[in-house]
Amino acid sequence: MAALSVLVFLAASATATPQDKKKDAPLKTVHGVVMNKNEDPLAGAIVFLKNMQNNSVKTSFADDSGNYRFSGLDPNTDYEIHAEFKGDESPTKRLSSLDSRRDIGLNLTVARKK
Repeated sequence: MAALSVLVFLAASATATPQDKKKDAPLKTVHGVVMNKNEDPLAGAIVFLKNMQNNSVKTSFADDSGNYRFSGLDPNTDYEIHAEFKGDESPTKRLSSLDSRRDIGLNLTVARKK
C-alpha cells in the first residue's frame, strides 16, 4: 500500500507544469538599511525596486532607523534596487533570480554629490 502511495505522489509531481512550480516557489524578501557614507541611517530615503521582467517599480520609505523592506517578491524574476535621498542616490544593485536565498539583507549607501 505504501508503494502505491509513493507511485501516485511521483505521478502527480511529474505532471506539474512550469507555471505550477513557479506559483508554488517560496517568495523572496529583501531588506536593509539606507545610510550615508558615515553609516548614519537616512530616515525618509526612498527605495526603488524595479522588476526587470515587466519594468514595474515599487517604492518604500526608510523608517526612522533607515530600515526598508520589500516582501512577496517572485523568486524567478530579476530586480534592480537603489535608494534616493535629497537628490542623491545609491549605486543600483541587482537581485538575481539565480540567488537562491529567500531572505536577502542588502544595505544601500547614498553618497553626497560633490
